Amino acid sequence: MRKLQMVDLKSQYDKIKPAVDASIQEVLETTTYINGPKVHEFQKQLEEYLGVKHVIPCANGTDALQIAMMGLGLQPGDEVITADFTFAATVEVIALLQLTPVLVDVDLHNMNISLEAIKKAITPKTKAIVPVHLFGRAANMEAIMTIAKEHNLYVIEDNAQAIGANCVFSDGTKKKAGTIGHVGATSFFPSKNLGCYGDGGAIFTNDDDLAHTIRGIVNHGMYVRYHHDVVGVNSRLDSIQAAVLNIKLALLDDYNLARQHAARKYSAAFEGNNNIVAPMICDDCDCHVFHQYTLRITNGKRDQLLDHLQAKQIPCAIYYPIPLHSQKAYLDPRYKEEDFPITNQLVQEVISLPMHTELDDEQIKFITESVLEFFN
Repeated sequence: MRKLQMVDLKSQYDKIKPAVDASIQEVLETTTYINGPKVHEFQKQLEEYLGVKHVIPCANGTDALQIAMMGLGLQPGDEVITADFTFAATVEVIALLQLTPVLVDVDLHNMNISLEAIKKAITPKTKAIVPVHLFGRAANMEAIMTIAKEHNLYVIEDNAQAIGANCVFSDGTKKKAGTIGHVGATSFFPSKNLGCYGDGGAIFTNDDDLAHTIRGIVNHGMYVRYHHDVVGVNSRLDSIQAAVLNIKLALLDDYNLARQHAARKYSAAFEGNNNIVAPMICDDCDCHVFHQYTLRITNGKRDQLLDHLQAKQIPCAIYYPIPLHSQKAYLDPRYKEEDFPITNQLVQEVISLPMHTELDDEQIKFITESVLEFFN
């Protein structure tokens, strides 16, 4: 059996090595390292794939979120609602811009932001909602957009973990996660479903004026060289990363299918075990692309399972062990523990197993048998 890894980027690279190497070599030969042809090519290809009018590449996913908020013109003190159960980057950029983070609980079944919690958190100061498509599962964007429209709020999609996932609407139409809100943001960190070989990110929108503003922000506020029309930052996707992404974007649907295949194998093995709650898998849509395969362990022995798997050299991880409302940087007297029952439950129960495009049946069998062995 091949060595188990949480994410096997080496095996993935080996399969696409000639194409990736040739694409990178083109950049080296032309020396167009910043905003070169590869970046523009990737931008156009991603716009077509997502069905969105504007993709603005940038340096990383955290910048993408920050720049999206800057582009909307949010002002210090404006309240921004987001999920308590996610990575810190989402709340980090809200705080950096001197906006007011409003953390809310999540749904137990899909681990995405709770619709009821959003409604309860809205005040006259609320200006935006940031749903996170957590672990690769699309949030309920139809309902979120309805709430936002009722209260005249912006929606900024944190799509760092779910590129390629579909949001399915009640009329049967599908739209790609990240393209439904007023603006979306994603990351191309190497372990993502669409990952480069360094840092990278992008912002998506169908709003022409917002896209124009964001294009200036990512480049020091310039539309014409040395003319600074807006306050900006230096956040650009470099051409070598775009060269890698050009190759991998063509394979993204296949990569996501491989993740879904592995997830079905995992879940089939765990079916019927009362100690394990496997992630929801929809057979008739692509709403989950399994950036992570995350179990809930309900018998209170999650940490013992973690030790058991690590003793067998099976990589696993807890995403996320501490809620954002309990993090030192984001403590706020407004938050009460009783407002976060689901988040507080999840941080005690979740464990993520290896998930990547190169998982094979032998590896999955060993992992699942090792998990089940713990409960016997």
